Amino acid sequence: MKMRTFTFLLSLVLYSWTQVAIAQNHYEGNISVGGQAGASFSRVNFSPSVPQSLQSGVVLGGAFRYVEEKHFGLIAELNVEQRGWKEKFDGYDYAYQRRFTYIQLPVLTHVYFGNNKIHGFFNAGPEIGYMITSSQKSNFDYSNVKAIDGFPSSNRNVDQYTLKVKNHLDYGISAGLGLEWFQSLKQSFKLEGRFYYGLGDVFSNHKTDPFSASNSMSVMVTLGYFYRLK
Repeated sequence: MKMRTFTFLLSLVLYSWTQVAIAQNHYEGNISVGGQAGASFSRVNFSPSVPQSLQSGVVLGGAFRYVEEKHFGLIAELNVEQRGWKEKFDGYDYAYQRRFTYIQLPVLTHVYFGNNKIHGFFNAGPEIGYMITSSQKSNFDYSNVKAIDGFPSSNRNVDQYTLKVKNHLDYGISAGLGLEWFQSLKQSFKLEGRFYYGLGDVFSNHKTDPFSASNSMSVMVTLGYFYRLK
């Protein structure tokens, strides 16, 4: 079901690309390249749940944009983003976090409005990513929590500490809102907040596994720059 949803959205965006290409016969579009950098705040949606707070990270990448005259365009990005989760231990001094680094490729429909100086915009579409690194950090021996005197293992899940990543490939849906300021005809700066919901699980989700779901969720806040080529 999740893969069908992703495939449908990807097909819809590719269809939009086709329609924009056809529209070039009637309207003069513009092509821009640029980049963005900012912060990400993420968690992993476990089932059964794991007490956690947002894990902060970095997002950095490049972008290609084709804009058609009537408030519509398409964006493809190639980013590096840090995701993961940070656990909460209310009433205890323990700390644990796990970080994943992804190369991600969002393909987004771009809808904008405004004047020659400022645009408001909405971006949405499918995203695919590949995990290139995974790391863990804690102030306790997470490989043997049962040996830790006083560790609250009786009222929380601890299987996630020793689970190996099953799926390095991730896919999901992204949507964001932002503002773009045009310094000149050729150059612009943008501020965007974007939400990502992963449709794939990080860890194995068979009936014999401890978690039936472990999909990523993240919020990204970025500053970006575009240079118009055409």
